[in-house]
Amino acid sequence: MDIGLQIKKFREQQKISQEELALKVFVSRQTISNWETNKSCPDVKSLITLSNIFNVSLDDFIKEDIKEMRKIVEKEATKKFYMISMVFLMELIVVAVSAYPLFSIKGNIGIVIWLCLFTITLYTASKIEKFKKVYDIQTYKEILAFIDGKQLTHDETQQELGKRNYQKIIFALITGVITLIICFIVISIFQYSTN
Repeated sequence: MDIGLQIKKFREQQKISQEELALKVFVSRQTISNWETNKSCPDVKSLITLSNIFNVSLDDFIKEDIKEMRKIVEKEATKKFYMISMVFLMELIVVAVSAYPLFSIKGNIGIVIWLCLFTITLYTASKIEKFKKVYDIQTYKEILAFIDGKQLTHDETQQELGKRNYQKIIFALITGVITLIICFIVISIFQYSTN
């Protein structure tokens, strides 16, 4: 149940009109109407006043809204993580594919451009690591569960904690190998096309 319905329910239970409630909360009747129809939300001070008027704890008064807000925040975080991951993947591909063409440009301009691309990719990688620390997700299984909006069981979490150290090393090695393979493919293509 959202906060607007809660206000209306408690107001009607106590047989208080919107005008009477507005006077007690020091707002207009229209403001009460807007709250009840979810056109606007009460501020923290008004929520405390309302919980006192209705004689319910603030926690009980806004519990359902907090659950709903938590779901929204988790969905937003999942979307953000997915987007940052996709951007990072694209940046890695661009860095790997552009290395040989940029290094073959005469002078240092190609190297400078590639270093700028590499720096941007490192920055994105640091954002992903920061995100993973905030949400305490490190292993592949934890990341997949997070993206799917699921939670691991206690036993699964304990297993994943044990995997964290070696999975980072394996992930770094696999990323390095893939990057080298892409670089060799790009170099081969450019050498073949120049001959």
